[in-house]
Amino acid sequence: MKTLAHQLVERLWLMVGVPGNKFSSNMVMNLILEATKVGNVEYLIILLRSYPDLIWQVNENNMSLFHIAILYRQESVFNLIYELGSNKNYLASCKTFETNENMLHLAGQLAPLDRLNIVSGAALQMQRELLWFKEIEKIVPLSYVNMKNFAGETPKEIFIKRHTGLQKDGEKWMKDTSNYCMLVATLIATVIFAAAFTVPGGNNQETGTPILLRSNWLMIFFISDAIALCSSSTSIVIFLSILTSRYTEEDFFKSLPSKLVFGLATLFISMAGMMVAFSATCFLVYSNARAWVPVVVITSVTIPLTSFVVLHHTLWVDTFLSTYKSRFLFRPNKRKLF
Repeated sequence: MKTLAHQLVERLWLMVGVPGNKFSSNMVMNLILEATKVGNVEYLIILLRSYPDLIWQVNENNMSLFHIAILYRQESVFNLIYELGSNKNYLASCKTFETNENMLHLAGQLAPLDRLNIVSGAALQMQRELLWFKEIEKIVPLSYVNMKNFAGETPKEIFIKRHTGLQKDGEKWMKDTSNYCMLVATLIATVIFAAAFTVPGGNNQETGTPILLRSNWLMIFFISDAIALCSSSTSIVIFLSILTSRYTEEDFFKSLPSKLVFGLATLFISMAGMMVAFSATCFLVYSNARAWVPVVVITSVTIPLTSFVVLHHTLWVDTFLSTYKSRFLFRPNKRKLF
């Protein structure tokens, strides 16, 4: 189907986009801009391969397809600019006629709602917006970074003004998430700390050593209990640092998402350690009398762990990808145009 669609586009383009065609002037530019808005990069590649000069075309407001890609946050389309080499400087220097704004001004605008919602949580959305702004800042001429538009606003001022609401929502979302997770980590730490002094099987009255000291399951119990206690304590510290953060723009870029990734990871490890310690205790107490009890316990403890992974999978994956894979959002290795 994809091959047939490409063939259809190529044949239609031969009819509509032929130089000299009376429809080619406005229609072609509208087709390019509409394809850019929705991120239809395959369609654009077919057109640009047929007529490479179209990549330099601008609309009535002196905006190229890359300006539109920035405005609508279509990174798949914008990445084509890196294939132009030093020629991209010409497009990066274009300013709009109506407002005298360059690419960085457009990056300072708030992204459309459908593009914001591709990541979960206002904090991660703020991070994605900062990533766009910093990337465009590397491309535009140095003199354009603090250039003012006709309203007297610099790109940074536009970004701060347009993203004030998103920044506040991100702060609230991050604090609420950290509060709930820290509560769970505190409960786990309390239970695990108490369990460390309640040795399964009891202690020898004369020596004070555990009666089941030679059992491998007791060693598993102590090791898993220690891992759970350390992980839950670390998780508490991480989420506490999130709550006491300044919540500046730079914090949203890497610091806060990184802390959230490690906080969720240590919280999961503490839960897993707690379940392993509980399972080891069951093997110590019931392995000889009722062999089926430990098997049932091992099966049941996987339910909360699986539930945690399933329910928080999207949040953790989105946070991890936004923090560590976002560096690969721009500058792809594979060339598409030439």
